[in-house]
Amino acid sequence: MSSDAVILQYENLTLAAGRTPVSGMLRAGEIKGLAGLEGHGQEQFLLALAGFDQPQGGTVRIRTAGEDFADYSSHHAAARHGVVYLPRDRRSTGIFPVLSVLDNFGIPSMPRFSLAGILNRGRQKEALAAYTDFLSIRYPSMTAPISALSGGNQQKVLLARLLALEPRVMLLNDPTRGVDLNTRLKFYEAFRQLARDKGIALVILSSEIEEILQICDTVSIFRDFERTEVIEKEAMTMSRVIAAMFGQNEVAL
Repeated sequence: MSSDAVILQYENLTLAAGRTPVSGMLRAGEIKGLAGLEGHGQEQFLLALAGFDQPQGGTVRIRTAGEDFADYSSHHAAARHGVVYLPRDRRSTGIFPVLSVLDNFGIPSMPRFSLAGILNRGRQKEALAAYTDFLSIRYPSMTAPISALSGGNQQKVLLARLLALEPRVMLLNDPTRGVDLNTRLKFYEAFRQLARDKGIALVILSSEIEEILQICDTVSIFRDFERTEVIEKEAMTMSRVIAAMFGQNEVAL
């Protein structure tokens, strides 16, 4: 698939009654940012793309292996087509605290490492080792409980879990929230590499404007459950993004 191939299309997504619908597409290798004041619709938009929240109206379609586009309206259907989602709160909706690092990594992708219903632990461990190197994950052992890891390393395990599913679209909800600077920079490097080398399309909702400025090709601004502006890379500035979030003209900071 070429780097400019359309992977996902969304049409007339209505995030709240009476609001202007949102339409657009994602291409292979793109990194798109989402920004807005808390509770203005950007999270609902991301969840609609992930198949979790049903919008008031509209459709989401993913390109299939046969190069056709298929509608989906559930997260399970989205995941079957390579659309994966990283939750915002890793503690309550991400990790399984009592399980090991290996189990937290491998549960969603068990069919990939199984033959005739028998799990190949060796292959699973090899995959985790590869993503451990890629993301610089630190843990005492694969069998250690994930709760023994730092918050940043827990987040890396969750990202590795998504990568084990061999995604084509990654929907990331505030992926560096609550992690240290070194982990944040490692994530930025990984996101760029995944887009550039793997052709994965990434949509990143971030509460950190500086993060969007650093890694995103465009940023969509949401206000009152509408997408009010899309700012391209060359026009992105801190002041312009903040002004758009408040529905104002750009001001000097």
